[in-house]
Amino acid sequence: MAESVVLDPVDLHLLRLLQNDARTTYRDLAAQVGVAPSTCLDRVTRLRRSGVILGHRLRLDPAKLGRGLQALLSVQVRPHRRELVGPFVDRIRALPEARSVFHLTGPDDYLVHVAVADMADLQRLVLDEFTARREVARVETRLIFQQWECGPLLPPGHAQS
Repeated sequence: MAESVVLDPVDLHLLRLLQNDARTTYRDLAAQVGVAPSTCLDRVTRLRRSGVILGHRLRLDPAKLGRGLQALLSVQVRPHRRELVGPFVDRIRALPEARSVFHLTGPDDYLVHVAVADMADLQRLVLDEFTARREVARVETRLIFQQWECGPLLPPGHAQS
């Protein structure tokens, strides 16, 4: 398990702001946090180097890209052995429909978030890319009606504000 990093209130404020809008300029961040722009830059650089900030991503609307149907696929792999895990995950991650993959405990081994064009596309994906694989014992599909983003991720014990 990775070691946690000690964060002070200024760091936490910066992380809240950046998680809401990663394009905020250092000048605007500094003004909102109450530090000099150079201090702000140094702190964000330190947060990147320490691995707290992993990167910046552009969020896209799947429906506007012709992928208006999203689903969660619960996948059971048998036998669930190490030599199958890597290739299975690599294959799933390479699918253009895959949004994220989770390796789980419990009766299902993986939860895969997918975005597809329509029900026929989902059926094709499940049959051709999942159940056609020898190691896949079972796939259970749940459609996503709606999705919400949650607040910024902060260390335990730090209230959202």
